[in-house]
Amino acid sequence: MADVVLHLRGPILAGPDDVRAQAWVIDGTISYAPPTSAREVRSIDGWVLPGYVDAHCHVGLGPSGAVPAAVAEEQARTDRDNGTLLIRDAGQAGDTRWIDERDDLPKIIRAGRHIARTRRYMRGYAHEIEPDQLVSRVRAEARAGDGWVKLVGDWIDRESGDLGPCWPRDVLTEAIAAAHEEGARVTAHCFGQESLYDFAAAGTDCIEHATGLEPETISQFAEQGIAIVPTLINIDTFPGIAQAAGDKFPKYRDRMLDLHARRYDTVRAAYEAGVPVYLGTDAGGHIPHGMVAAEALELERAGLSRVDVLGAATWRAREWLGRPGLDEGDPADLVVLKGDPRADLRLLSDPVAIVLRGRLVP
Repeated sequence: MADVVLHLRGPILAGPDDVRAQAWVIDGTISYAPPTSAREVRSIDGWVLPGYVDAHCHVGLGPSGAVPAAVAEEQARTDRDNGTLLIRDAGQAGDTRWIDERDDLPKIIRAGRHIARTRRYMRGYAHEIEPDQLVSRVRAEARAGDGWVKLVGDWIDRESGDLGPCWPRDVLTEAIAAAHEEGARVTAHCFGQESLYDFAAAGTDCIEHATGLEPETISQFAEQGIAIVPTLINIDTFPGIAQAAGDKFPKYRDRMLDLHARRYDTVRAAYEAGVPVYLGTDAGGHIPHGMVAAEALELERAGLSRVDVLGAATWRAREWLGRPGLDEGDPADLVVLKGDPRADLRLLSDPVAIVLRGRLVP
């Protein structure tokens, strides 16, 4: 297929107000002019979008930590075959750099390994450290990743029996400043309310889940441009987590149930206030891969417009991550749908064709 030109007979949905009639894939890149030399041409009809972005995905991670390369490859293929061609891996216990050498698998932007407080996260996932080690560990993970660092901002504190922040605010502030000095951005796992005040004050760039947002922190996030990746598919597991806590941790149980009950209202309030929202599934660990289309429907239920959901999953997410979309000369990473997704987001789940690095995915 290397010498075959793909004629995308459109429409091409390159942005919220950028609909183009047709395009060509020539030598692996997007062109809005037809080929000038005689080439074999294959035509594809349908609505074209940039390849989906899963901004919170863990290729190479299983329930107990890192998985063998064959399992990681299967995870990446599942994401690819459902249209996800760019992944921000928000914490990884193993080494997936070998995927970078594969032209048939999605591109991955890594955040190094999770950084958690000792015994305050899932076993086998994180560097578990104490506050006096946080700054040095953040610097190390900033250098190990692809421009991101992933902190665990809160987790159940068994002494209090409830969610609790993991890091003192002054140390957190120093650590985030260190990441920025290293040229990396910081994101953090945060379920509860309290840790969000600390991360806003410390100058974080992004928060995962963000179920504990309330009016004051929503205002802070909007003012500072702190992004959120709600992972609503993950949040739907909260009732099961609460049930497992049972009578042993009643405060934690009740908090998780409350955060779940108001999840859509929380995301809607943040979105309406202007907080940047991006799509992520939290695939890996306990969540299946290939769920971007399902998460898109969840974001729509939470109140995002269809166009903004599409942006959160494609062109806006790519811009946020510093990756190309569908401009002239961009690498041809795209999906083709049989109808206009602005009218029905369910179309995202059934691509007519997927093109990765200019080649049709079988």
